[in-house]
Amino acid sequence: MRGIKRLLKIVLAILVVGLGALLTFGPGYLESNLNTVEAHAPYPVTPDAQALHDSLVIGDWHADTLLWNRSLLERGDRGHVDVPRLQEGNVALQVFTTVTKSPAGLNYEENSTSARDNITLLAYAQLWPRAAWDSLLERALYQASRLHKYADKAPDDLTIITTRSELDNLLEKRAAGAKTVGALLGTEGAHPLEGKIQNIAALEAAGFRMISLQHFFDNAAGGSLHGTADAGLTDFGREVVAQVQARNMVLDVSHSSQQVIRDVLEITEMPIVVSHTGIFSNCQIKRNIPDDLIQAVAAKGGTIAIGYWKDVTCDDTPMGVAKTIKAAIDLVGADYVSLGSDFDGAVGTAFDTSELAALTQALLDLEISEIDIRKVMGENMVRVLRARLAP
Repeated sequence: MRGIKRLLKIVLAILVVGLGALLTFGPGYLESNLNTVEAHAPYPVTPDAQALHDSLVIGDWHADTLLWNRSLLERGDRGHVDVPRLQEGNVALQVFTTVTKSPAGLNYEENSTSARDNITLLAYAQLWPRAAWDSLLERALYQASRLHKYADKAPDDLTIITTRSELDNLLEKRAAGAKTVGALLGTEGAHPLEGKIQNIAALEAAGFRMISLQHFFDNAAGGSLHGTADAGLTDFGREVVAQVQARNMVLDVSHSSQQVIRDVLEITEMPIVVSHTGIFSNCQIKRNIPDDLIQAVAAKGGTIAIGYWKDVTCDDTPMGVAKTIKAAIDLVGADYVSLGSDFDGAVGTAFDTSELAALTQALLDLEISEIDIRKVMGENMVRVLRARLAP
């Protein structure tokens, strides 16, 4: 009997150690294998390109960094984004999107609403608060709270933007030499609303200023580009759009079905955002919506934010991303093109945010004008934010 008890104690100890190792190292190992940067020699950047880059206002509409339990205030050895690397890349504005639901077997073609949710497992493994284990709203609020804590701890390095005046103050400080990064909060899909319109007030109070309608699942607001049918906006979805407009938020239609985008364009005049995408005629994949829809978004003053990963660019090198930007400029004009990396969104890239000067170099190499480079790298994002944020 003593031998059996001793054996059970040993087995229990092994299980405890194994669980501890899983919780300690598992999420980091997972991120290291999902948010990769391809090994490469330093990208050549001329002094003139670097000088131009250093003078730019740079903004990125989409990064999923808050999904991962690592400090934004420390320069990481994995992933794509943190404050030190944003400062090295001269990024002034970064939208941090909160992922709350993602299907097992994720793909661009079709995902069922009944598919197992991967974020639930990640919430367990990263020891998120108990409330976030089974509430999509709480998952979004928890990720937002982490961003607020970083901003409170290092206000000279990171500040959260919720109003037009806060945006203008940040830009004035940066023009005077400050390195402060302005952060905005957005959702990856309307899943945190959990089908309840009142939850948008909770997100607004937590600092959210951009709402995306869909991710990889169809949801209460309407069809996903990767759902089971090209469904349009539901009545609830129309109510969400109306609330986003009334509350001076930004509406994001990345991952939305083609019909949802058409429906949105019919019922609102506000500029909307496709926060991370490519151009279909440049890279023919379902993830990139048809060119005519891209043109329709631009025609209403919206902006098309180009991603940095190979699936949407067909070439994720700085030159490949620059060529996608050029394709977007050729399609809709330079006034309607932005950056939307999808950094830290379970994608591999050929550079991280500290290396954005290489993108400026590639744009110059394609003979894109300095005026247009300034627009794409950040001025168009600032235009939309000024148009949508409350004073």
